[in-house]
Amino acid sequence: MNAAAYARRRAINALMLGLTAVCAALSAGVLLAILGYIAWKGASSLSWSFLTNLPKPVGEAGGGIANAIVGSAKVVGLAGLIGIPIGVLAGIYLAEYGKGRRFAFWVRYAADVLNGVPSIVVGLFAYALVVIPFKRFSAVSGSIALSIIMVPIVLRNTEEFLRLVPASIREAALALGVPRWKVVLRVVLPTAGRGIMTGALLALARVAGETAPLVFTAFGNRFWDQGWLNPIATLPLTLYNYAISPYEDWHRQAWAAALVLMLFVLAVNVAARLWLKPAQGSAH
Repeated sequence: MNAAAYARRRAINALMLGLTAVCAALSAGVLLAILGYIAWKGASSLSWSFLTNLPKPVGEAGGGIANAIVGSAKVVGLAGLIGIPIGVLAGIYLAEYGKGRRFAFWVRYAADVLNGVPSIVVGLFAYALVVIPFKRFSAVSGSIALSIIMVPIVLRNTEEFLRLVPASIREAALALGVPRWKVVLRVVLPTAGRGIMTGALLALARVAGETAPLVFTAFGNRFWDQGWLNPIATLPLTLYNYAISPYEDWHRQAWAAALVLMLFVLAVNVAARLWLKPAQGSAH
C-alpha cells in the first residue's frame, strides 16, 4: 500500500469516526434537552403537598396527584403480575423447548408483531375484551391492557438471555442425571435471572408512561379509587387531562406530573442497568 492510499484511508476513517461521534452526541443531546426542559418547567410546581394531596375541584387552583401516583402503582403493579410470568414462561419455551419447532416460530413471529402494534389499538382491544362485557372502566382492565404490551417485551428479552447461557452448563447438569425441567428451573434460570429481571423492570418502565390504553380502560378518577373494579386515576391520564385543559394552573401541574413520571422511568432504568452490571470481583 502506497503512502497516498494509506493517507486516504486514514482520512476516511477519521471522517466516519467524527460523523458517528456527532450523531451520538445529537442523540444524547435530544434526550438531555427533553429531560432538561421537563425538569425546568415542572420543578417549580413540584412540592410535597403536590405529591400527597388530591386534586382540587375543577377551576380551583392547587391540589395534587396523590391519587394518580397510587393508581399508577396499582395498575402497573398488577400489569407486571400478569404480563411478566406469561412473558417469562413463553420465553423459556422458545429458548429451551422450541428449537426447530414450527409452533415456536409462530409464537416468536406473533410476539414481534404484537410488539409493533400501536398502544391505542391494544387499548381498543382491552376495551372490547373487558370494559364492554363488564360494562365498567376499571383498574383491572387498564392492567390487562398494559400487560398485553409487556408480554412480547418480556418474552423476547427472556429468550435472548436464556440463549446466552452456555450450552456446557446445561450439558453438565444433564450429565449428572438431572431432569430437563430441573435443569431449566435450578440451573439455567438462576444463571440468566439477573438479565430477565432487568428486562422485566424495563418493561414496567415502558408501560408506566402509556396513556392511550388507559383512556379506553382505566378512564380516570379525581378521587381515591374504590377497589379494582372502578375507574382509577393514573399519572399518564392525569398529565393528558391537565395538558389539554383550559386552566393555566393545570398546565403547571401537568409539567410537574410529567417530571414525576420521568423521574420514575429514569429511576427504573438506572436500577435495571445497575442490576445487570456484574458485581466487582465476580468471575468473567
